[in-house]
Amino acid sequence: MYIPLEHERETAANSYLMSLLAAMAGLPFPIVNLVATVIFWLSNRRGTYFVRWHCMQALLSQVPLFATNCVLFWWTVRVVVGWTPLSSLYFAYLFTVVLFNVIDFVATIHTMLAVRRGKQVEWYVYGPLTHLVCKP
Repeated sequence: MYIPLEHERETAANSYLMSLLAAMAGLPFPIVNLVATVIFWLSNRRGTYFVRWHCMQALLSQVPLFATNCVLFWWTVRVVVGWTPLSSLYFAYLFTVVLFNVIDFVATIHTMLAVRRGKQVEWYVYGPLTHLVCKP
C-alpha cells in the first residue's frame, strides 16, 4: 500500500480547498469555480499519481455542479429581467441546487481533511470515473 508523502497529501487536499475557495469567491458566477479547478488540475498534471488522482476527482465533481448552477443562474436572470415568471418549479429547482451545493460542500471538506491525513477517499460516482480518466 502506497503512503503519500507530506507534500503530496497537502497538494491533493489543496485541490479540494481550491474548489471551495473558488466557489465562495465567485458564488454568483458558476464558471469561476470550474475554471479555478481546471487551472489547479493543469498546474499539477506532472505531480504524483495521488495528487493527479485527487485533482481529477475534484475537477470531475465540479462539472455537474457547474451545469446545475449554470441553469439556476440563467433561470434567475430570466426571472429578474421579467422574461420568465416565478413558479413553484423554479423554487423546487432552487431548493434542489442549494441542497446539491451543500452536500458537495460538506463532502469536499470531509474529503479534503481525510486526504490531508493521507487517506484515499473515492466519491460514489466520481471515484470510478476518475480511475478511468487518470492513469498511473
